[in-house]
Amino acid sequence: MPTSEQQHGPAKGVIQIGQRVLTTLVNLVETRVRLAVVELEEEKANLLQMLMMVGLTMLFTAFGLMSLMVLIIWAVDAQYRLMAIAITTGALFALALFFGLWTLRKSRQSSLLRATRKELETDRKLLEDDR
Repeated sequence: MPTSEQQHGPAKGVIQIGQRVLTTLVNLVETRVRLAVVELEEEKANLLQMLMMVGLTMLFTAFGLMSLMVLIIWAVDAQYRLMAIAITTGALFALALFFGLWTLRKSRQSSLLRATRKELETDRKLLEDDR
């Protein structure tokens, strides 16, 4: 009685192994792409929310500072108004510089697709270990 390997030829086992490896690789890539898409959608939602919050914060801060400056200038005696305007302007520029640097530092800490890169690094290590 012929065995199943004899019926299909000696290369049948190699072809099946190749198909399994290819199927596994396709599944692996599909999983990583899905993870990347989910992370990108989360980052997009986060970014839009942060942009709206920053816009509203800047708008209300600008109105508040304008009102405060008018109040300070009216409250100061006429001969010291120019100095009050200069001090207020300097303080506002110092605050703008501080918050600008803080925002720059915070934006550098954010990493896009952190989990995807971690999984790809794990995959690469596993593939290198197999060699």
